[in-house]
Amino acid sequence: MTSQTTTADASAAAQGSHMWVLTLKVPGRGMTTSHGTVTPPAGATRHDTFRRLLDYVVSENPRMSSGNCVFFTLEPNRL
Repeated sequence: MTSQTTTADASAAAQGSHMWVLTLKVPGRGMTTSHGTVTPPAGATRHDTFRRLLDYVVSENPRMSSGNCVFFTLEPNRL
């Protein structure tokens, strides 16, 4: 599974099958919100995808390694 942040002009075919937003907060030390698109592998559960995205966000923001998830959404990337 890969995750990527996309630009507004990226074609739908180049984006993942799902759009996600994840916010982590470390009390007294800050908060971060990340977003992007992802195509989970066949058979992956919502929890599997959450854990992989959480790992991705923490790898990009190591200070959030002890953060609490205050918001998470994973929705099909279509209107």
